Amino acid sequence: MSAGIAYPWTDPPGPGAAIEVRPGLLWLRLPLPMKLDHVNVFALDEPDGWTLVDTGLDWKAGRAALDAALAGPLSGRPVRRLFVTHHHPDHIGGAGLLQARFDAELITTRTSFLMARMLTLDVQDRPTAEAMAFAAASGMDADRLHARRDERPFNFADVVAPFGQSYTRVRAGDSLVLGGRRWTVRTGNGHAPEHATLWEEGGDLLLAGDQILPGISPHLGLYLTEPDADPVAEWLASCRALSNHSRRDHLVLPGHKMPFTGLAERLAQLIENHVSALDRVEAFLTEPRLAPDCFTTLFRREIKDGEYALALSETLAHLNALRHAGRARREIDADGVWQWHRN
Repeated sequence: MSAGIAYPWTDPPGPGAAIEVRPGLLWLRLPLPMKLDHVNVFALDEPDGWTLVDTGLDWKAGRAALDAALAGPLSGRPVRRLFVTHHHPDHIGGAGLLQARFDAELITTRTSFLMARMLTLDVQDRPTAEAMAFAAASGMDADRLHARRDERPFNFADVVAPFGQSYTRVRAGDSLVLGGRRWTVRTGNGHAPEHATLWEEGGDLLLAGDQILPGISPHLGLYLTEPDADPVAEWLASCRALSNHSRRDHLVLPGHKMPFTGLAERLAQLIENHVSALDRVEAFLTEPRLAPDCFTTLFRREIKDGEYALALSETLAHLNALRHAGRARREIDADGVWQWHRN
């Protein structure tokens, strides 16, 4: 607990169980096969069944947990609607399963739908030449590059069930009724483009997805799909904009970790965390550096092999933020590798 931030529950719901956050609103938790080993799913009671906010991954343990939830706390009633906060696989991965089983309506932003659909259709058995060139330019070392060349890369389709070709679009400023409550849609960027959050009108609930998390910062990564993007600046701008709507009594229901109160304080913490990270990295660029050289400075800890890819993408995002702000520059050396300099 930090000053002004409190956690109303000390323990999350167990496998196949749920916690009633408010009448007609259940908190479920599904497993993930990674260090961040869970995703929160919220179920809203409807006259004709349930609306789920996010769906978990399509994998064996996730399917089993979802089946247990459907048979247990969801009482065997059908899932009629799926509100997906953003396109990442741990949030949309199970949508296709529920559509096939219940003919559920998929509700999300246009960017989330198109990104998820594009990525599930883009299946690679080996990294493309373009992907290898991006990894090399990013500063990945020769041993990792050699190993990567012969490995099957992560594909969305590995953990995202095929979902339908149509959806219901929501956009920033929309108002909709889910679970007998009226919600305003507000969107953010940086962690995922056009990430939707739901703010209860006349109430204190905020379904935040991964845009606002307690205890950890949302991942802000730079990828091949948009190598000149500035996700850090976009996310900071989103946090500042959402701060204008925060109230002390908001109960934030996040995509990971525990529900909490103290929204304004948490947003201020998150902003300061990345502002200070940018300052540290800029100060470190006293001589030309590769992105992996900056790991310890940015994260203030050793990065292990299993974290390398995410750490590299997040470091590149922070370096790109400095570049776009005129605080650093990127030059290409004779081997085609990005060298980063402080301006």
